[in-house]
Amino acid sequence: MTKAEIVAEIANKTGIEKVAVQATVEAFMDTVKASMIAGENVYLRGFGSFTIKKRAKKTGRNISKNTTIIIPAHYIPAFKPAKSFMNEVKTKVK
Repeated sequence: MTKAEIVAEIANKTGIEKVAVQATVEAFMDTVKASMIAGENVYLRGFGSFTIKKRAKKTGRNISKNTTIIIPAHYIPAFKPAKSFMNEVKTKVK
């Protein structure tokens, strides 16, 4: 499902204009991004958690040049679904 499809689905279910739904969805995503960039996790009860995970420094290989490189420690965004959400997906997806 794409962002446009999400906007259309919400607009159909709520009766709100697509433009307003689009602005709301964009604002939600911007807020989540800004919070995570600021180092804060985002918790949505019943849906899941957007968290920041730290990846340790490691050694990698450039196969084409046959050299090793050091990949520095860094942070990545991650999503962990809520247990109730995971259980629904497990039981209802065919």
